[in-house]
Amino acid sequence: MVASTLPTYWNQWPLCYPAACGGPGGVLTEEILRSRATAEIAKDNTLSSPQFKQANGQLKTFDFAVANPPFSNKAWRTGFDPDNDLFHRFEYGLPPTKNGDYAFLLHLIASLKSTGKGAIILPHGVLFRGNAEADIRRQLVQRGYIKGIIGLPANLFYGTGIPACILVIDKEHAQARMGIFMIDASKGFVKDGNKNRLRDQDIHKIVDTFNRQAEVEKYSRMVPLAEIAAPKNDFNLNLPRFIDSTDPEDLQDIEGHLKGGIPQRDLNALEAQWKVFPSLRAELIDPADRPGYAQMKVPVADLKQAVFGNAEFQAFLRKVMNAFECWKTTHQSALKAIKLHDRPKVLIGILSEDLLKAFGPVPLVDAYDVYQHLMTYWAETLQDDIYLLVAEGWKEAAKLRPMIEDKDSKTKEKPDLKIGKSKYKSDLIPPSLVVARFFRKEQDALEELEARAEALTQDVETFVEENGGEDGLLSEVINDKGKAPKADAEKRLTEIRRDREAADERKVLGDYLALLERESTAWKKTSEAQKALDEKTFTQFNKISEEDIKTLVVDDKWLATLAADVQSELHRVSQNLTGRLKQLSERYSIPIPKLMSDVEDLSARVDKHLVEMGFTWK
Repeated sequence: MVASTLPTYWNQWPLCYPAACGGPGGVLTEEILRSRATAEIAKDNTLSSPQFKQANGQLKTFDFAVANPPFSNKAWRTGFDPDNDLFHRFEYGLPPTKNGDYAFLLHLIASLKSTGKGAIILPHGVLFRGNAEADIRRQLVQRGYIKGIIGLPANLFYGTGIPACILVIDKEHAQARMGIFMIDASKGFVKDGNKNRLRDQDIHKIVDTFNRQAEVEKYSRMVPLAEIAAPKNDFNLNLPRFIDSTDPEDLQDIEGHLKGGIPQRDLNALEAQWKVFPSLRAELIDPADRPGYAQMKVPVADLKQAVFGNAEFQAFLRKVMNAFECWKTTHQSALKAIKLHDRPKVLIGILSEDLLKAFGPVPLVDAYDVYQHLMTYWAETLQDDIYLLVAEGWKEAAKLRPMIEDKDSKTKEKPDLKIGKSKYKSDLIPPSLVVARFFRKEQDALEELEARAEALTQDVETFVEENGGEDGLLSEVINDKGKAPKADAEKRLTEIRRDREAADERKVLGDYLALLERESTAWKKTSEAQKALDEKTFTQFNKISEEDIKTLVVDDKWLATLAADVQSELHRVSQNLTGRLKQLSERYSIPIPKLMSDVEDLSARVDKHLVEMGFTWK
């Protein structure tokens, strides 16, 4: 068990962490224990030898407690006799001999004050297993100790693939509690190697939903104790009994398949989209000649263009980007004001919460998805940049650093710029941003040269393909890889320079060598232009002002990336709508009788051709 007496702004509330049986006492976050001179840490067997006790020998109680005990521990009785427990932890029932889940739960409850609150992670089985555990669960529910249950995804914890849940315990006002708030968060995760992982957005959504006790369809609800105690449930707390989180089945419409037409039922299921752009449905959908079905007015290939051309959809796009622009305007100056010794975690906390708030009222776009874009960018790039800035300042962090070649290193870091024999790397500003802001004309000219060179390379490949066949005029110089090396072409041209019968081959070889020369010249010009641009970029790095650095980093790098991420959410909205309409249109475009008639016609044509060739197969 681990305990920490927190400072005054936590009202001196101790924080208790029950440990795994026989193991070290839990894991405390750096934020809680850092600089806590009064923290107490103890290591022993939590159940058989708890270390935090009162003067009378009973368990010390706490305002808050959290626990992550071993799942379904079979040796939980080791070292003590639960039937004669000195600390009276099992007054609500004795857990099964071979399963210690409820032993740790009861220990946590016994370690709480009369107004104490706690949380414990346990396998889902504690919610529905019978016999002794069912009796304990019934008493805990009846006493109102269980405030909430949060179902987590499967394969989340190392060492086991089974799904787990968090039981939230609250003794305060327990007798007046009329329900248990349940969250099924089992679908909110991302694959991470061979395990699943909760994203920032998943954690934030769970916390927000629980704190607000907000009922969200297929995700959360307040379940009355009367419903839990009803005979059909009998204090079984398995989440699927109370929250149906399954995705609705995509039903096939038989009449639609037989007679054609998109069922209005499927179109009505897109009500969230029609509500935001009501005129779009009339623009895209034409009622069929019978009730309950409709036809597409717009060809499938033109759906995306029709959606983006709709005035209400354009207004929606502006609304989404305006939400981002408002957030951007609010925090742009603060980002540019980052200084030495600032606290990056405080900054990202403010940025992320305000971004979530900004997109809360925006329809169709999940604010938590936008929030996750920021948190992902924070993990991949933003935090490294900001920590660099608060450690070194803007000017120093933006400097190009010379790269030292490490011949023994297996992983070679690629340079951003190469000037002569020297290679340089920028930890803060990608050179492409400097080029885009200060040398756009030079970059455009370079891209034009690259396009010309690539076109000539394509011409060379086409020329070889057209003249390099078995009887082609370049066949003598084509190697095993299908290439026609310049040296071989020159050698062949020398060999046949006086052969009167090889005039055509000499002309093709001459044209080919001339084409190779033009290609080589084009790539040489491209290389020279690239070197010149690199030198200008290098010089610009050395004289760039602090204000320019802030513009490049904040506007061109950070905020531009996040703006593109928001644009991707808009693309998802349009893709969801057009993709579903395309699917429905193609599904019911050709009625089954028409398909059968087409099959019969094709079959008859095949039979006719077979008869003409002297065969029959029926």
